[in-house]
Amino acid sequence: MDENSFREWSRRAADWGVDYRRSLPEKPVRPRMEPGAVFRSIEASPPEQAESMETVFADFEEKILPGMTHWQHPRFFAYFPANSAPVSVVAEYLVSAMAAQCMLWQTSPAATELETRVVDWMRQALGLPEGFSGVIQDSASSATLAAVLTMREKALNWQGNGKGLAGQAAVRVYSSNQVHTSVDRAIWVAGIGEGNLVRIPTAGRWRAMDAEALDAAILADRAAGLLPAGIVACVGGTSTGATDDIAAVAAVAKRHGLYLHVDAAWAGSAMICPEYRHFWAGAESADSIVFNPHKWLGAQFDCSIQFLRDPQSHVRTLAIRPDYLKTHGHDGIVNYSEWSVPLGRRFRALKLWFLLRVHGLEGLRTMIRNHVAWSTGLARRLAAEPDFEIVTEPMLSLFSFRHRTAETDSDTHNLALVNAINDDGRIYLTQTTVDGRVAIRFQAGAFATTEADVDQAFRAITEIARRTDR
Repeated sequence: MDENSFREWSRRAADWGVDYRRSLPEKPVRPRMEPGAVFRSIEASPPEQAESMETVFADFEEKILPGMTHWQHPRFFAYFPANSAPVSVVAEYLVSAMAAQCMLWQTSPAATELETRVVDWMRQALGLPEGFSGVIQDSASSATLAAVLTMREKALNWQGNGKGLAGQAAVRVYSSNQVHTSVDRAIWVAGIGEGNLVRIPTAGRWRAMDAEALDAAILADRAAGLLPAGIVACVGGTSTGATDDIAAVAAVAKRHGLYLHVDAAWAGSAMICPEYRHFWAGAESADSIVFNPHKWLGAQFDCSIQFLRDPQSHVRTLAIRPDYLKTHGHDGIVNYSEWSVPLGRRFRALKLWFLLRVHGLEGLRTMIRNHVAWSTGLARRLAAEPDFEIVTEPMLSLFSFRHRTAETDSDTHNLALVNAINDDGRIYLTQTTVDGRVAIRFQAGAFATTEADVDQAFRAITEIARRTDR
């Protein structure tokens, strides 16, 4: 592709993106197709000869686009959002064009220094105290893995990386059963083993870890010759928004000298609104906190911020410094690849800088407050319907519900209902399990969602439920 073609197709791609976003409300949120349809439409062998961009782009529109789930759709109410505000898309154009590998300060000083600044902007925006540093990871999964590796190394007196885990006392990590499955994966990858992830019972409206049970489990493990290393607490768990009492958990962690990691991947964005900060009271005592601006704030995936009380512990755990990665002649620089598992790093700070400047914190607060209000209103409307029940009350903009039916198998009915809703295409929801029974999740978080979209959700849910129940 020559310079002129690059210019032309860059413009066409940008125009296509605007038209695509404009057309989303008319599209079904999830594609209506059978597994394997896209695969079968793609040639079985790679092309030997070059093809024109016209041909490739036409195939993109004909073969690929119909198979996409539209995550930026205003009626995407499934999972959690993976928002991409238009200004973030523009910033990503620039990042893609520069294509810098920002692993070290010297490989792009501006990328490192902008990251330092915007992470501190976010610290201030979330109301966290001075003393926290931070790094932009690709996802909360990577941040949690880095935290688990660090708590493991601290517990092993920094000997795990060098000597391995063989012959050591079993390292123990504690969490509830409401944490994200990325915690399980971190335990696997860190070599700790699933059997050493100790699940603490939960209680109360928010399904919070029982702090007394946590304390007892740690004492029992120590008495048995095991090695307690750390605790993973959650704020806004994926299933129903489960939220631990962070202050109570932090007190246990401090009493036993354990590392505390707080996973607020989704709900952390809401902490830019002071009235929601009670949900993570005590977070200032954590050793690390992760939240994803790429979920609810509008930064394009991937963009996950991990705040660290003691970054040197992470550097001691994760940094490798061969000669070819050393920066000579400069002192006091930060190489963020030493704060994370991957060596390669994208210029993630740019989109966050654009986003915060173009929308401002107040604009983002308004969006989040609207989503919470609209979701809470929908929960009230469904609760007032005689054939619906609210299973878990709204945690910010997330709640779960169930349709009552004359059928004896309520789980089968509600699974059929969520599938029928998604096949209808007007909205997209997901299911979960609460106390052993199926429930349907709803969360409002898409950047383009309006109150009218939530009204449409009410109509789709009630109409399809009653049609399915006949």
